[in-house]
Amino acid sequence: MAKQSPTTRIVTKKHVARLERERKQIALIKWIAIGTIVFITLLLGYGYLKTTYFLLKEPVAKVNGDVITTGEWQERVRLERVRQLNLYQQYLFYQEQFGMDTTQYQQQILMTLQTPSIIGQQVLDQMVDELIIRQEAEKRGITVSEEELNTLFHESYGFFPDGTYTPTVTATEFSLPTLSSEQLTLYPSTAISTMTSTSTAAPTNTPDLSVTPTATFTAAPATPTFVPELPTATATPYTVEGFNKEYEQTMTDLKAYEISEATLRSVYEIQLIRKKLLDELTTDTSRTETQVWARHILVRTEAEAKAVEELLANGVDFANTAKKYSTDTGSGPIGGDLGWFGKGMMVAEFEDAAFNQNVGEIGQPVQSQFGYHIIQVLGREELPVTEEQYQQKRETAFGEWLTAAKETAAITTFDVWTERVPLTPEALNTPTPE
Repeated sequence: MAKQSPTTRIVTKKHVARLERERKQIALIKWIAIGTIVFITLLLGYGYLKTTYFLLKEPVAKVNGDVITTGEWQERVRLERVRQLNLYQQYLFYQEQFGMDTTQYQQQILMTLQTPSIIGQQVLDQMVDELIIRQEAEKRGITVSEEELNTLFHESYGFFPDGTYTPTVTATEFSLPTLSSEQLTLYPSTAISTMTSTSTAAPTNTPDLSVTPTATFTAAPATPTFVPELPTATATPYTVEGFNKEYEQTMTDLKAYEISEATLRSVYEIQLIRKKLLDELTTDTSRTETQVWARHILVRTEAEAKAVEELLANGVDFANTAKKYSTDTGSGPIGGDLGWFGKGMMVAEFEDAAFNQNVGEIGQPVQSQFGYHIIQVLGREELPVTEEQYQQKRETAFGEWLTAAKETAAITTFDVWTERVPLTPEALNTPTPE
């Protein structure tokens, strides 16, 4: 019997078309899978780059076209947290070792650290001010050399390779003006008037006028100036090796808090730039100022002020009236004498009246937050200021310049910063700085 040949498979056009469709479907599925994997990879990569690069480059503020980036600002916030935590440890140390009550200061620091909006805004405002200062310094050709910056770092650690620097301050010579015949008539006292206000903040009751104690006025406090501090300084090194060791430890600690050496150096650099700019802007600051010598009687109500005014108009001695009725326990017992004072030392209402009254004149009662003042000006002179007062005048002038510069500057802040305030470090691994 003959062997049968295998059945020949007939491939039709319909079969070929089906196979082609299946091949295309498989290829499409494969490319979709590859595309999905690539998309997910790119998405993850973008997310990583956004948080590690793109986001850090996004601005939190612009000042005259110059940008403060998120990354720069976040490093400064972390550096400020380090400074605040070190300060907190210092206050805690003082309290534990010396029995000083620093609870209030500790609470203020903790409130700042625990409120991101506070510390974030403080640092942002500071960086805006610094950028305006840098821009003005650049216009004026003010620069800082590496040598100057390194010297400041050395001094911050108490390291003086060329010998310890001892600052010297030449005292400003001044003498009180000689009393004129008019002043001797107004103020028949053998005592020399003091150069500063003698008022205190603890007035007493005066039964005759039924006065309730009120706080009297005091000199206006100086505006604080931001001065960065080394966050992890320890014992003073006296050799190059000692300094290098301490500096390297500082950099290691800061790196652990995601703070770069460049950021720390920029904080120190702005100190030098600010000082040079301040020196240039305040070259013409006078070492003298117009000062007034005055005395006053402080009472609580307008009715009491009118009663005192009537007594003085009837010829009752000013000094005796002040001793009897003034609620200012600092100046009252000495006849209301406040001594010589310049502008900025008294509350605005009192200052305006005193500097605009004629010598010898007893002005109308002036109301301030402390009560009613009856003022008599005893003298007005151009007098030298102390070194401390001179430096304060320079700081005030610089502050006024900065305020004016900010008013004319193109400053834009972006609210995204409120969602990006670093909350670390929460504690320090470094010892409290000396």
